[in-house]
Amino acid sequence: MERDLISRLAHADHPIAAPLGDAAVTALLERALPRGDEHLLDLGCGGGEWLLRALALVPGATAEGVDVSEAALDHARREAERRGLAERLTLHQTDAAGFVPGQPADVVFCVGATHAFGGLLQALAAARKVLAPGGRVVVGEGYWEREPSAAAVEVLGDLADLPTTVETITADGWVPLYGHLSTRHELDDYEWNWTGSLAARGLDQPDVLAIAAAHRDEWLRGYRDCFGFATLLLAPLS
Repeated sequence: MERDLISRLAHADHPIAAPLGDAAVTALLERALPRGDEHLLDLGCGGGEWLLRALALVPGATAEGVDVSEAALDHARREAERRGLAERLTLHQTDAAGFVPGQPADVVFCVGATHAFGGLLQALAAARKVLAPGGRVVVGEGYWEREPSAAAVEVLGDLADLPTTVETITADGWVPLYGHLSTRHELDDYEWNWTGSLAARGLDQPDVLAIAAAHRDEWLRGYRDCFGFATLLLAPLS
């Protein structure tokens, strides 16, 4: 099964493709959109849930989303129509790393998608290029809560701890204005939804069940006890 279709099925019951609950998402959006007429851009938008919730919360906002997945963008379009938000949302199927918007964005989102740029600093560099003066960035990145096992590193790659992650961001010329550290409940809820949603839609498909089981095993035996996730609201230094 194609990777983007797996992701779409796995996020069916947790449309925010990151370990954040609804209250945390709303709090971040309220901080990021104080004016009410912002233009938003999500680099690696997936199913567009961050943008859809922002548009519902702030009726004066407009938004663009960029992703390479046709399945994810089709889902975003259907949801935008269903929620009456389609007129304020434009979607682009292209590589987010090279995307140039028609206008600078007041808020750039890149939550759980920094890998598409080659890492955190590369994602922030791309966001800076498309950010309007006085704009903000909402970025979500994993970190190690404690020393990872070799199995965890093999699955998730070379992450830093939280203080080092924040220091790396500030050294790159960004000021954290707000942040959310995913709770144990949010982290576990995300993984149970990912594996369970995929399995529920593939009970008659052994290959789909195998993918869900392999992910569940990587989580429970590999990174559950050492992985954390931070979502930060950032402003560039002038």
